[in-house]
Amino acid sequence: MRNLALLALLAIAACGGGDTKRTSVASGDKRAFLPEDESWKSVPQELIFNNQSEPETLDPAIMTGVPEHSLALALCEGLTSHDPRTLEPVPGVAERWEVGVDGKTYTFHLRANAKWSNGEPVTSQDFLWSWYRAMEEPDCDYAYLFFYVDGASAWREGLGAAKRPLAEFVQRVGLEAPDERTFVVRLAAPCAYFLDLCAFETFMPVHRATVEKHQLAWTQHANWVGNGPYRLVEWSPRQHIVMAKNPHYWDLDFLKLTKITALPVDDMDQAWNKFLKREVHWIRSVPSAKIDEAKRNPEYFVQPYLGSYFYRFNVKTCAHLRDKRVRMALSMAVNRETITRDILRAGQIPAEWFCPAVGGYEPPKGLAYNPDAARALLAEAGYPGGEGYPTLTLFFNTQEDHKKVAEGVAQMWRENLGLQVTLQNAEWKVYLKQVELLDYQVARAGWIGDFGDPMTFLDMWVTGGGNNNTGWSHARYDELIAKARVEVDPRRRLDYFGEAERIVVEDEFPILPLYMYVNQGMKVDRLRGWYENIRDLHPFQYMYFEPE
Repeated sequence: MRNLALLALLAIAACGGGDTKRTSVASGDKRAFLPEDESWKSVPQELIFNNQSEPETLDPAIMTGVPEHSLALALCEGLTSHDPRTLEPVPGVAERWEVGVDGKTYTFHLRANAKWSNGEPVTSQDFLWSWYRAMEEPDCDYAYLFFYVDGASAWREGLGAAKRPLAEFVQRVGLEAPDERTFVVRLAAPCAYFLDLCAFETFMPVHRATVEKHQLAWTQHANWVGNGPYRLVEWSPRQHIVMAKNPHYWDLDFLKLTKITALPVDDMDQAWNKFLKREVHWIRSVPSAKIDEAKRNPEYFVQPYLGSYFYRFNVKTCAHLRDKRVRMALSMAVNRETITRDILRAGQIPAEWFCPAVGGYEPPKGLAYNPDAARALLAEAGYPGGEGYPTLTLFFNTQEDHKKVAEGVAQMWRENLGLQVTLQNAEWKVYLKQVELLDYQVARAGWIGDFGDPMTFLDMWVTGGGNNNTGWSHARYDELIAKARVEVDPRRRLDYFGEAERIVVEDEFPILPLYMYVNQGMKVDRLRGWYENIRDLHPFQYMYFEPE
């Protein structure tokens, strides 16, 4: 699966030398995805899937979670999109682009027929304003992804209470919209996966007039204006989100699904029963108690997933967790193999490391399960046998498997370290807010790669990073990630990543890695255009139902 990431690297490696020649890029032929015949027209093309949680937001500039990302794929579209099989970047709003031979200048040419759901044209100025808006938004946790753009990092550092004017942004940041259909991006250094980033939700455009008119209410279905293949029809909180074809989408004739309904069912047993009753066509997880039954069903799928499951430690406001010996003891007291083999049982890979092997990267080993060493460390920190250590609270978002894993980890901490541990859970939106505010002691977390490169995992832990949410800071770590961000030598770049991750999982322990995800769930056989891939990324415009 690593070759998927290398494709983007090879595309950039083909560019070199001076600044006078340009390489034109255009692809995305969809004929290979067309049905063999028109029998699909004889059945309803209405998809119902379980999205697992009520989304925190539908604003692409501030969303961070997987449930939100899935909806963004339907409702919005960036300059690029993804091939659903290979995950290679393909044309989205941009029908083609040119890359300067220095690998730093991208010139995107937008489609003449790209339109918003209200019929207005999507222009380069829409992208310029949307990226500016995201960079000025304090709640944009992914703002650091723009730092590849020349001047963007310095602009974000100057973020204050007062909004700075767009004209100043254009002067200081490497973005230009010379006409309505041309968007020019100048990077600070070559970025092998920049085209992949352009498909990510933070880089997707929003309709300026709608946002300015309705402010926070612009994402309500009555106000919604988007540029994706589907438009928002109804959002009934904690019940469903309904989407229908965007009648002005540039590739409307290619769309086959007429209606998409996303359910926010966080009870996996309930979702499982809905699937068996054919009340949903696709569920994104299977209850651990049903794994054996699911494996006997040909509609079950399981595959590697570019994702890491871990716990965060709050090292800022929890005094006892500031001692890295305590964090190290908590990590070494957990038997990860027991969690994956006996609790989850779906093929997850126990891991003492955080970043998966991707893009040629080999993660460090981390520290293995060693309860004796863990007890010695806790005693050295002043808590022999757990004596004197206050009750530890383990926080997770409501879902049965998260609860089971938390119960297993808590039991290991009790038995191996003598600690008192309580569990706390909250629904998705509350959970995200508490973690963001560092209102927790130890919190369950998961991270799914946003692109096929170690940077999508390891830049999380830089000081003040929007998705750090631990309070942890380390100057050498920051330095290594900064070097990796601009390094063009692949081997040296991977070495920087390796040293950085060793700081996290072998020395400092701001997190407790547990396992590498697998993507597993249930999907009706007659749903076509849905392809297994390492990022669980499924653009809806390719999907359709065949007859029974």
